[in-house]
Amino acid sequence: MNTLHFRRIAVAVSAAAVLPLALTACSSDDSKDAAAGSTPSAASSAASDGDSMNMDEPFGPACASVPKDGAGSFSGMAKDPVATAASNNPDLSTLVTAVKQAGLVDTLNNAQNITVFAPTNEAFAKIPKADLDKLLANKAELTKVLTYHVVGEKLTPKQLENGSFDTLEKSRLTTSGSGMVYTVNDSSKVVCGNVPTANATVYIIDTVLMPPK
Repeated sequence: MNTLHFRRIAVAVSAAAVLPLALTACSSDDSKDAAAGSTPSAASSAASDGDSMNMDEPFGPACASVPKDGAGSFSGMAKDPVATAASNNPDLSTLVTAVKQAGLVDTLNNAQNITVFAPTNEAFAKIPKADLDKLLANKAELTKVLTYHVVGEKLTPKQLENGSFDTLEKSRLTTSGSGMVYTVNDSSKVVCGNVPTANATVYIIDTVLMPPK
């Protein structure tokens, strides 16, 4: 009886010694799995944060030419309504002249939550001079062209990926693209997008948009 009793005690002690080791091993594996599982999630979250942060800021090759400070900088433009903000950007001087010719300064400055697709001076230079002079001299036609560049809501880059929007001119324009590359009406590229002003979001474009006939 004593021998059998001692054997049972030995077996019990041996099992008790193995159990903590097994639990430790499982716990270690679980920790590794948990750590491995959390890493992609954390990286994915960081990437998401990075993407959304980029999309909240102006983007595009022409943004590099915007002054770093002063009224024409991004922070300066954000304080002024859109027509005033554009007048402080040297690359938009032809657009500003056209807006003044059409008598649209107050209209644009007083509008709320709009998007303006703003052609650069180079965009206007693509139009033959005789045609541009004729357009600038025709207030009704000029107003039609300029209001075709304005959408009555603030558009995010995400909305431009595959969009169709009513303009103030009453026709529709279309947008496409992704990331930081977008096109309007399949012909005009956004060269500096998501620029904030006090009452509008501005997408600077490289070609003047013409409303449908």
